[in-house]
Amino acid sequence: MAAAISAGILRRGHRILLLCHTRRTFASQTDGEARVVQVLKEKFPRASAIKVVDISGGCGAMYEIHIESEEFKEKRTVQQHQMVNQALSEEIKAMHGLRIFTSIPKH
Repeated sequence: MAAAISAGILRRGHRILLLCHTRRTFASQTDGEARVVQVLKEKFPRASAIKVVDISGGCGAMYEIHIESEEFKEKRTVQQHQMVNQALSEEIKAMHGLRIFTSIPKH
């Protein structure tokens, strides 16, 4: 893995802040990103594009997901996002946040 990761927790009042410091190249993919991509490929086999980025600096606390799939056809955006949340139900338990962007392939 081409990333060096260190994480810590800072408690301020009733807030807990997750501090994450990482060094990684843009060409590398974190283990967490790879795991999320694999789950999405299994759950959305007709997906034409899947992109997962760890936006927490590499410590796995928050991800941004872009997924384009025929499975979203004739579904409202909220339903599409619910499908992604359902697919990642186990992985989400360890996350602080998730940004989801879904789309249907244009033919």
